[in-house]
Amino acid sequence: MNNVYVYLEIEGKTVADVSLELLTKGRKLANQLGCQLEAVAVGNGLDGIEKQVMPYGVDTLHVFDAPGLFPYTSLPHTSVLVNLFKEEKPQICLMGATVIGRDLGPRVSSALFSGLTADCTSLEIGEYEDKKAGKVYENLLYQIRPAFGGNIVATIVNPENRPQMATVREGVMKKEILDPNYKGEVIKHDVAKYVPETDYVVKVIDRHVEKAKHNLKGAPIVIAGGYGMGSKEGFDMLFDLAKELHAEVGASRAAVDAGFCDHDRQIGQTGVTVRPKLYIACGISGQIQHIAGMQEAGIIISINNDPNAPINTIADYVINGTVEEVVPKLIKYYKSNSK
Repeated sequence: MNNVYVYLEIEGKTVADVSLELLTKGRKLANQLGCQLEAVAVGNGLDGIEKQVMPYGVDTLHVFDAPGLFPYTSLPHTSVLVNLFKEEKPQICLMGATVIGRDLGPRVSSALFSGLTADCTSLEIGEYEDKKAGKVYENLLYQIRPAFGGNIVATIVNPENRPQMATVREGVMKKEILDPNYKGEVIKHDVAKYVPETDYVVKVIDRHVEKAKHNLKGAPIVIAGGYGMGSKEGFDMLFDLAKELHAEVGASRAAVDAGFCDHDRQIGQTGVTVRPKLYIACGISGQIQHIAGMQEAGIIISINNDPNAPINTIADYVINGTVEEVVPKLIKYYKSNSK
């Protein structure tokens, strides 16, 4: 009762990284609140799934295993969570801000009359004072995300209704194993008690899952370009530099919107979140939406002709100059020193 829950997104028999990241965060939140961390696995052929999740500090794993639960369809998964949450009454529920999470989260929160904050960049525990009502609420989930086009960072709370629900994109939270031998309880539920037969009205006949063309999320070095690259041809320089450094190329939203780079390389609040060891920002001003997607990088280097660019305030090193001048010099240097 009143525990922290994480919905596990499962592809086949593999738990998604975003869910493991949320288990890591969920464990920390549960410790702060003095409660347990519970996870919900919904799918088919889930024997042994606990081996993937228990090391992250899961106290209880709820398993719903039935043929109609994979591939994901909206109605059965919604029924599982809604009916389980009516029984267990969790105080917090976290899920990935993925295609599935963005479909499932609003359905569950609507059915339970709870709140939901999408695309959170940070989650914390704190108190809230409602001065109008003269009430102080303790141990609330601070759901933190950029708002109003990224011009402010909003902290959203849900004082009254439960569960407090939030979705978080992959890469925002850190994934850390708590204890490889962590022992938790596994509860295998009777799916028929939670999901009516009418929920299986939609059947997936065929699926086509296309893998990413690049490894932007897992790359140790990311070179990202902004609107300051000037053109699609300007971006070619970054691919040349990336080849020398064995890096991946990313882009800001402004560069993508201008047609300089493909959308699947967009980094930031509306793109992907990356945590490379080295992040080289080329011609990027550093609006809050972009910073949200790369601020956890180990070392940040900014190449910018504007000494007052916002990204320079979070950069470890700043190279003040135009990308047309600096990037070719870097390519030349690494070419001559990589032999």
